[in-house]
Amino acid sequence: MRRLAAIAAALLAATPLAAQTAPAKPEPVTIIHAGALLAEPGKPPRGASTIVIRGGKIAEIRDGYATPEAGAKLVDLKDRFVMPGLIDMHVHLWGIGGDPMRDRLTALNRDDADDMMYAVSNARVTLDAGFTTVRDLGGNPRGMRALREGVERGDVAGPTIVNAGAPISVSGGHGDPSNGLAETFADAVHQHQINTCDGPDDCRRAVRQQVALGAQVIKYMSTGGVLSNVSGGLGRAMTDEEMKAVIETSHGLGRKVATHSHAAAGTKAAIAAGVDTVDHGTFLDDEAIRLFKANGTWLVPTMLAPNAAVQQARAGVLPPAVIPKAEEAAAAAFASHSKAIAAGVKIAFGTDTGVSKHGDNAQEFALLVKAGLTPAAALKTATVNAAEALGRDATIGTIAPGKDADIIAVAGSPLEDVRRMEQVDFVMRHGVVHKLAGKRQGFPAE
Repeated sequence: MRRLAAIAAALLAATPLAAQTAPAKPEPVTIIHAGALLAEPGKPPRGASTIVIRGGKIAEIRDGYATPEAGAKLVDLKDRFVMPGLIDMHVHLWGIGGDPMRDRLTALNRDDADDMMYAVSNARVTLDAGFTTVRDLGGNPRGMRALREGVERGDVAGPTIVNAGAPISVSGGHGDPSNGLAETFADAVHQHQINTCDGPDDCRRAVRQQVALGAQVIKYMSTGGVLSNVSGGLGRAMTDEEMKAVIETSHGLGRKVATHSHAAAGTKAAIAAGVDTVDHGTFLDDEAIRLFKANGTWLVPTMLAPNAAVQQARAGVLPPAVIPKAEEAAAAAFASHSKAIAAGVKIAFGTDTGVSKHGDNAQEFALLVKAGLTPAAALKTATVNAAEALGRDATIGTIAPGKDADIIAVAGSPLEDVRRMEQVDFVMRHGVVHKLAGKRQGFPAE
């Protein structure tokens, strides 16, 4: 103890006096005057309000338009509808995204560095669209970890990223990167392939390796997938034992688990195994809906994705094996999601953007309303609900003292027309203004 005290004293003595006595730099203060404020989606909006932001956090909310304190920056949104930043629970930022023909034609000419540049651009476009937090469910594990940390350092503009790394898949399943490749290329891919697994022990290994690469959430494939260039359909792919191994290992390492699932058999098995969110949930029967409700499992419908896939497949920009699966999924998804909504299944907002174009995420709201949600309930899926499903409701999802200053604004009330969410005029993330009056701000914003 004496030696430690001596070392501390020596370090203090070596520190310049100015550094020891310099006053702490005051936190930046921003004042927002909001014409209408939906502080907690699902509850009625407030009228004229003032939001006080200190050092990237919401400090307080006042009625009316309070006079800014000395030195504070004022953002005038008196003619705008202000609400919390949006959360998308299912995106793919890595690579091109939303342009399958270009993706296929350039795949053999792109390095990871090229895909990172696309990911940086996709992150910026997503933030501009009002999404201040995203859960990325499939991208280069090291690259997505680096992008996540780059955003947090302030090096690049983008949403908060909760990344999964590469999805866990059985060999030959949706997520096996060797699917559809010629032998030479498939052999090369297999040398670096760690996300595929067969049997419960191998699946535990696959989860641990993704966590070691920086995954904050784990995604696995319960069923086949629409965009897999293989002859198989959308049926169940993993056994009970494999699913349990993935989920128990993930939970033991403090990670929530999302599953890609189309067929009802895969969805029911995943819920029984304890999965946190079912993404897609294309084919739902009465038993699946009962299990959702009994276990409190979240459904992330991604209604935008099958519509985009059908359009792309019919235009000839996806492989022939995709066409019947895309059409089957699109036809079933709307009916299944409508039935789940009517039954009161918990819904969290997600789009599978990367299948559709980045920046179009908010088009999902109109689809949710068409399936039976009110505009108010649809907005709640991308704020309050998504924050809870993500396990981050203590910091995001509402505008309240102590929470991150993630705030957006649109022209007119989306409670009257939810499509107004498709044109966001103001975006603030962690107290930094990135978009104002529809125009991109400097980064970091001045």
